[in-house]
Amino acid sequence: MHNLSVSVYFARAVLANAVAQGLDPITLLRKNHISPRLLLEDNARISIERYADLYVSTVLAMGDEALGYTTRRMPIGCWSMMCHAVIGCETLGQALSRYCRFYQLFEFGIHPCLEEERDQARIRLVQLDDNVDSVPYLSDMVLFNAHRFASWLVQEHLPIQRVDLNYTPRAQLVDYRHMFLANPVQFEQAQSLLVLPRSLLDKQVTQNEASLRHFLRHPVLIMLTQDYASNSWTSRVRHIVRRQLGDMPELNEVTKMLEIHPQTLRRRLSSEGTTFKEIKNQVRRDTALHFLGKQGLSIEEIAHRAGFSESSAFIRAFKGWTGVTPYTYRKGL
Repeated sequence: MHNLSVSVYFARAVLANAVAQGLDPITLLRKNHISPRLLLEDNARISIERYADLYVSTVLAMGDEALGYTTRRMPIGCWSMMCHAVIGCETLGQALSRYCRFYQLFEFGIHPCLEEERDQARIRLVQLDDNVDSVPYLSDMVLFNAHRFASWLVQEHLPIQRVDLNYTPRAQLVDYRHMFLANPVQFEQAQSLLVLPRSLLDKQVTQNEASLRHFLRHPVLIMLTQDYASNSWTSRVRHIVRRQLGDMPELNEVTKMLEIHPQTLRRRLSSEGTTFKEIKNQVRRDTALHFLGKQGLSIEEIAHRAGFSESSAFIRAFKGWTGVTPYTYRKGL
């Protein structure tokens, strides 16, 4: 969902079982600054942030992380405990296996199952009750969460080979494409599953207990909006500049390290909407802001750490970035 809005279908789906739980959908919508009239318009769209907030407040109001879609309530805290169960894994394969195992411990009527075959890894939804029709929104969410959580664990958007869904689309096809990051989605298939290259299972989990604490503050929003452009030229240049701030490299030195022609790098940075000079400035600025938040460092010391040989040049640059001097900025913290 790289676009910053979702179809009204997803908001309707969040609220579908609220009335049965004695809740008023209109109150939930108003609380999250969504006009109830929007839900009557089939083509209406809702911002990602509003949708994420509606999702969380409906889950909390219902006391059910599955929003009333499973055969029994999924108590608040299941997702958090699953994350804690998984975060110690070394590889993505171990993590996904434990992710599926966690949900298999409970009789919710549906659970994910990890299968490996030749060069494919599949996350398949297993329905335990033949009397229960497959629930489109629940299936969407389980597969979406598995993919985005796995991507978060290794800090890159994992390529999907295909997504099979065993029902007809309920929203525009473009919404499903965004949901699964423009990968192929097929409807009316025999079962619902998500197929990944098996080689991804060997990837190292890079998150830890500390980063998990941040993630759990708003996992829904993070999974909807997280962007991992880790292989971009911008991030490569930023990495080199950050490592060598004390002896700021020039463009030609950076291109030698990246084994690329200066003109080619300029063109590639331009296509990503930036320049070498802008990256240098951003890294210096972010470094300065980071150290100004720490006690006990003089402005001269911070200037040096941010790659300036003189504090007067640093103060001028800082004023250009923020509109105030480093002294004034620090006072306001």
